[in-house]
Formats: sequence, C-alpha cells, structure tokens
Amino acid sequence: MDEPYIDLRSDTVTKPSPDMRKAMASADVGDDVYGEDPTVNHLQEKVAALLGKEAALFVPSGVMANQIALKVHTQPGDEVIAESGAHIFNYETAAAAFISNIQIHTIEGKRGVLRAEQISDAVRSPVYYNPQTRLICLENTHNRAGGSIYPLEEIKRISDLARRTGMSTHLDGARIWNAWMATGIHPKEYAQWFDSVSVCFSKGLGAPVGSAVVGTKGFIDKARKVRKILGGGMRQAGILAAGAVYALDNNIERLKEDHQKARVFAEQVASLPGFAIDMETVQTNIVIIDVAKTGKTPGEIIAMLRALRVLLSEMSHTTIRAVTHLGVSMEEVERAVEVMKSSFA
Repeated sequence: MDEPYIDLRSDTVTKPSPDMRKAMASADVGDDVYGEDPTVNHLQEKVAALLGKEAALFVPSGVMANQIALKVHTQPGDEVIAESGAHIFNYETAAAAFISNIQIHTIEGKRGVLRAEQISDAVRSPVYYNPQTRLICLENTHNRAGGSIYPLEEIKRISDLARRTGMSTHLDGARIWNAWMATGIHPKEYAQWFDSVSVCFSKGLGAPVGSAVVGTKGFIDKARKVRKILGGGMRQAGILAAGAVYALDNNIERLKEDHQKARVFAEQVASLPGFAIDMETVQTNIVIIDVAKTGKTPGEIIAMLRALRVLLSEMSHTTIRAVTHLGVSMEEVERAVEVMKSSFA
C-alpha cells in the first residue's frame, strides 16, 4: 500500500475530526433563511462578540463573505483600494467587477502591507470623470505575502485616513485567527478599525464549510439580502454551523503548532540550493518559496514532489507554497523536508 500524501497545498484540505462530526450530527437546526436555525444564530452571535461587532452573517465561503461586503459598501462604478497580492483581486474570479460593477485599484505593498501614505496618494480626486474611491480592503494574514501579519499601528493609521476622507474599510480576515495566535492581539482589537470583517472557519480551524462577515446590524441586514441574491441562503445550516462553533471552541489555540511546523519547514528548505525564502514573512502557517534559481519551473518541482507523495501548490511563475495545518503532523513536515533534501540538495 502506498504511503499517504503529505498535503501541504493549503489549510483548506483540513477535515473535521470525529468530535467535530459528532457536534455536527447532533446540531439543533431550523430554517436559517427564516432566521430560525438556533445553531446558526448561536454561531453568528459568538462571532460578532469575538470581533466586537453588532452582528454577523454565516455564509458558505470566504469569497462570498468578501463579495457581500464589497457589494454592500459600494455603488457601481466605484473604486476599491487593495494591495496587489490581495485575495479579492487575485483569487475571486473578478467577482468584484462581475457582481458589484466596481474596479480594484491595486498598490504594491511590502510583504503585503500598505502604508497609509500610499493609500492617500491613490485616492481619486472628486473630478467628475474619476471613479469614487469608496473602500479600502486589507488582508490579515496576507496569503500571497507568506502569511504575514498586518501591523496594528498601520491599520490604525489607515482607518484614520478612511474616516477623515469618508471611505469605508473592510478586512479580509480569513486567517485572523492565525494573526491572533502569533501576536496575542485579540481579533476584537483588529476588527474595531474596520467597518466590516470576513473570517473563515474552514482553513486552519478545520471546519468543513463556512465563513462569516461581521459589521453593524444595519450592514448585516443588507448583507443578508445580498447573500440571498447570490444564492447563499441555506436552510438547516446548523449542521454546518456546528462545525464552525466546535472549531472556535477547540481549534484556535492549536494554530500555534502550525506556526511552529511552518518555521521548521522554512528553516530547512531555505538551506537547499536555489530555494529562496523571505524568512521575515514566515510569521504564521504559510511558506512561500522562490524557485527561480533552481533552473526548474514551479510546475516541474511540484510534479517531482507529487511523485514522491508530497503536495505543494504553485503561487506564481517563480514561487511555490507550503501551508501547515492540523492535517499534517510535525513528523510529516520533517519527512517532507527530507524528501525535498533528497531530491534537490
């Protein structure tokens, strides 16, 4: 029998534990479109409290959470500012243009971080032929920047800029739980500087499905309507919400283990010839590896490793990504490193 794959492609490959499955199987349910699913309601109240917001909305995916926020915050023809590597720009299938008829103005940040001055320079003047700069979107942690954490002080400065200039702010906080465990800064401290925040339960927290978007009660009332328009109204969704509740109750603290695994992996792989890692970005559970100097393409390296039962993902024409999560042990991470050393050292 073949050895199982060591899957480092993403923390989205996590699977619910037996205890999480039990919680899901025994969930109290109702029709959530009518607002009558008690487990969904409990989850929404729990998430809103965690982030210090008035209300929350449970949705099937992080993309939907982000796109609902963009739709509520903007009008057709508006412009949204985001960092060039932002998930909403790179990995959401041009949904902002398709759903909300808005454009995204991207700015190159340093390790995924934009400074308030950069954003200020990008805000459009009110001349009639310009789109209106309506919204600033940040990402914490930042996926394409290797799981780097947005500095809280810079977030405060950007929030102040937005409030002074009449713009709204949204945080793609899919992995805000990782930022919390790495810094000790509670999600509520991050969230207070944003008008809306999206969070994910199906990555490092290990739930099978689901994200949430939080904001004021008025914002969430509008978000609920947009969710329905997008086909995200679910019926007895408490079965799914129970997995997310279990994840919040049991799987946040253990994210520190994933961060340790990523650091071990990065330190070892960085020593391989032709493999370059910006170690300052290895702050949580994501490792971005530049393989340009190996003489091989990311696709070729990924195929070689797949044949040896180690799975990584391609990030760009020169980089590959490894993500640690609850589905891989430290021993498996070390074994993946040994496979890479035997192949490329």
